Amino acid sequence: MTPFDHFLEALTLQGGYNSALVAIGAGLLGAAAGGAGTFIFLRRRALISDAVSHSTLPGVCLAFLAMVALGGDGRWLPGLLLGSALSSLVGLLMVEWIARRTRLSEDAAIGAVLSVFFGLGIVLLTVIQTLSTGRQAGLQTFLLGSTAGMLTSEAVTIAVAAALLAVLVFVLRRPLTLVAFDPDFAAATGVNVRHTDLAAMGLALLVTVIGLKVVGLILVVALLIIPAVTARFWTDQVSRMVLLAVLFGGAAGYLGAAVSATAAALPTGPIIVLTAFAGFLVSALFSPVRGVVSAALRRRRFQRQVHRRQGLLALVRGEPIYDGLTLQVLRRDGLIRRDGVATLEGRAAAAKAALDEARWSLVRSERADDPVLERYDGLTPLEDLLTADEIAEVDRRLPSPEGVA
Repeated sequence: MTPFDHFLEALTLQGGYNSALVAIGAGLLGAAAGGAGTFIFLRRRALISDAVSHSTLPGVCLAFLAMVALGGDGRWLPGLLLGSALSSLVGLLMVEWIARRTRLSEDAAIGAVLSVFFGLGIVLLTVIQTLSTGRQAGLQTFLLGSTAGMLTSEAVTIAVAAALLAVLVFVLRRPLTLVAFDPDFAAATGVNVRHTDLAAMGLALLVTVIGLKVVGLILVVALLIIPAVTARFWTDQVSRMVLLAVLFGGAAGYLGAAVSATAAALPTGPIIVLTAFAGFLVSALFSPVRGVVSAALRRRRFQRQVHRRQGLLALVRGEPIYDGLTLQVLRRDGLIRRDGVATLEGRAAAAKAALDEARWSLVRSERADDPVLERYDGLTPLEDLLTADEIAEVDRRLPSPEGVA
């Protein structure tokens, strides 16, 4: 079978029971991460989620040592996740305490906690590798994630936890939205801003803990932030942004897991992150709201509209046109012939442009405080801003038809 055949099998959940569970779990994880990451992104707390993720490593190592000391092999996933959760919770509270009780800024507190906890985790991981007890082989996969050899029970644990996390995001969406946009207003309406911020970080903590096995603590921040940033390119509304982030994150997790299933050597976590980045890149280029290509097309269209209007006004005034782009636009629209003489359509369009110019001159002089003037850019059709009755009244007050045609 070709890699593409393996991909189709994984995509349609035909690649085996365990592979299907991994794909579903990764999809649910991506969806939950996208929803939680939206509020973290809007609150501008991405760096804190980075500190939370790096704080999990000591917890994983200490949980392994504790389970080995109790006679186990140290690789029971729920125990490792519990250890990572407690460790990252301590890291989160330390960042919050340092930022509130000292003169250090939040980013300084994040840098200190992130580096210290991650350094401690690396030391403990090195110590664990020298032990003769426990199954420490592969414990380092928590750094970058790995689904190779994942047990069915582990896949089910991740899938169920990710689904519960998605429910939590839905329940907390309203206070999180208020705090993200206007903390003062949220406090005035009775929302505890500090507790809500901690809840948002708690969601990031849960995403990190659940995603350790699939994406790893180093890359899980990308899964939190990239879907939210991608969704931001497509909408200005929070509800739609959350929904899009959930869809983008879920698609990245599911497709990334399917791609990694095509070959044993492909790491799942990095593939999921690269898949999410591919969605971000497409959105950054082609989204109609903020895409680079779309913005370039809008700018080009605006330039052509400006050249068209200036050319029409030059025609009605009998002025020569020297600008090459203006001539090109007028010829393309059939407003002038090759020799530069206006066509019948061009004369009519020029007369209309001159009439609109006179109309707006009168409106500006008599209705200086009218809000409609703020929306006029010289290119918008008059009929889109004034009613037919208003236009008729303006025409009645014009000095004379000869003065505008």
